[in-house]
Amino acid sequence: MLQQQQQTRTNSRGEVYVIGPTGAPLTINDLPPANTGRWVIRRKAEVVAAVRGGLLSLDQALERYSLTAEEFLAWQRSIERHGLAGLRTTRLQQYR
Repeated sequence: MLQQQQQTRTNSRGEVYVIGPTGAPLTINDLPPANTGRWVIRRKAEVVAAVRGGLLSLDQALERYSLTAEEFLAWQRSIERHGLAGLRTTRLQQYR
């Protein structure tokens, strides 16, 4: 269902990373905390980038962040269709 679209890389400290939504390297330690309660655009995009890049599996992301598959896939579709702006909850009606 999900295709791995990014190649994982290793930094000078030996940490695996992918390129995050801002263009900067994103490691597992850079991801939002597991107890994140407020999902801003950047955090959603980081989780999507981590799954796409293989930093986390979809199952790991769903468990770590207590997300449903539908919720994650909606974030992914929004990014694919509308870019990061598609993740704005206040603009949701405009992008449907």
